[in-house]
Amino acid sequence: MKDFKDLTREERRAALKALGQQSFREGQIFEWICRGARSFDEMSNLSKELRASLSDSYTLGSLSVEVEQISSDGTRKYLLGLPDGNSVEAVLMRYEYGNSLCISTQVGCRMGCSFCASTIGGKLRDLKAWEMLDEFVRAEKYTGEPVNHLVLMGIGEPFDNYAEVSEFLRRIHDKDGKNLSFRSITVSTCGLVPKIYSFAEDFPQVNLAISLHAATQEKRERLMPVAKAYRLDELIKACREVSEKTGRRVSFEYTLIAGKNDGDEDAREIISLLRGMLCHVNLIPLNPVRETGLSASTRKRAEEFRDKLEKGGIPATVRRTLGSDIDAACGQLRKKASANAHHPG
Repeated sequence: MKDFKDLTREERRAALKALGQQSFREGQIFEWICRGARSFDEMSNLSKELRASLSDSYTLGSLSVEVEQISSDGTRKYLLGLPDGNSVEAVLMRYEYGNSLCISTQVGCRMGCSFCASTIGGKLRDLKAWEMLDEFVRAEKYTGEPVNHLVLMGIGEPFDNYAEVSEFLRRIHDKDGKNLSFRSITVSTCGLVPKIYSFAEDFPQVNLAISLHAATQEKRERLMPVAKAYRLDELIKACREVSEKTGRRVSFEYTLIAGKNDGDEDAREIISLLRGMLCHVNLIPLNPVRETGLSASTRKRAEEFRDKLEKGGIPATVRRTLGSDIDAACGQLRKKASANAHHPG
């Protein structure tokens, strides 16, 4: 049977019309979906007959929290089970300005970045829009707390799943659902240039983050295979055009790896590359992934690197590391539980 959540709102209205129902019923069902209903039987403002008809014709999939890990800093990581037996991870981070949720967009990743755990084992499949929405719903329902900000920086490359990510963004923004402001959402990409242009057209208010990690073509190719398909000069050209078109700054994520991309020359290369662009650089000391064999820059080196960028006119911050003790920090997420995970209870 077809999953009712997999239908667009227009398709759900058509399905309900075929059952002799008025269109407002779809709004009631969408509200229940966004509240975390796991079955049609929970939808108490629908008639028993309609609930039975829907149950006979459709499934209503949902994610389950299989494992919860809580960091010493309060960060919470969830291993979420999918209906087909696969799983992904999502991370809830607490800040003074509210809760931020990092969600996954694929089961695994095929981009092959050399420092990232999410790409180990490749990509198994894309997530559906409803599954991404359910990551959000489960986090809110499980903690009992609202999510104020959303980042698509978990497992997967969002622009490698562009159609479903786009549908998800429309759903999470829908005033009848979570009504999350586009300006409270950030989507990260390792640099799929054609989709960057599409994204600027489709979602000009959503924040764009670029996984940069090196400021020359040669160095970037060594760290990120995607650079061979989409050259650095093409990527930066796209970023400049998008920033000028939308009037919004582009964020650049830069993982600092000891001896690989954290030298004074690297800082000068970033300054030269980004000069004149409305942008910001987030410096992230590498979070450990045992399979990579790479080491993090020290905090002192990260701060020196930041100071060099700022003196060169490039706004930069050293990102506060959250959840590294439970493998919940940038580059550490996987499509299975880590060895030190425990089941909630």
